Amino acid sequence: MTAGYLEWYYVGMDERDFYTERPESKSVEYSCPRCKRSNQYMVRWMRRTKKDRLPPRADERDRALYAKLRDYLVRMDDDVTCKTCQKRFEIPSHQTMVFLDERSSKSPQGPSNDEDDDNRGNRA
Repeated sequence: MTAGYLEWYYVGMDERDFYTERPESKSVEYSCPRCKRSNQYMVRWMRRTKKDRLPPRADERDRALYAKLRDYLVRMDDDVTCKTCQKRFEIPSHQTMVFLDERSSKSPQGPSNDEDDDNRGNRA
């Protein structure tokens, strides 16, 4: 086998090579569609945090991809059991993945009040 043959079939690095995965749970309030009561439910998430350095076997395409990566959460649970009527219902799927803002994940004081911030009016 020649080196060119091996490079042709190189598919790149897996996404998991760039991230550190850590499971976590968050409490969320949902309303049961059957009994209409709302309760707090623990929902499992997988936090994927970008590694501080690039893996050693990375090529130029991997370096370009690594520069654009952001930390995010992926929801692991798709449904929960109602605490009142004991029926399973699906969690609304409008938020299965959440990108994390670097300021909120790095600094404990949260977002700043910059006048130049484009999203200033979108905050509560």
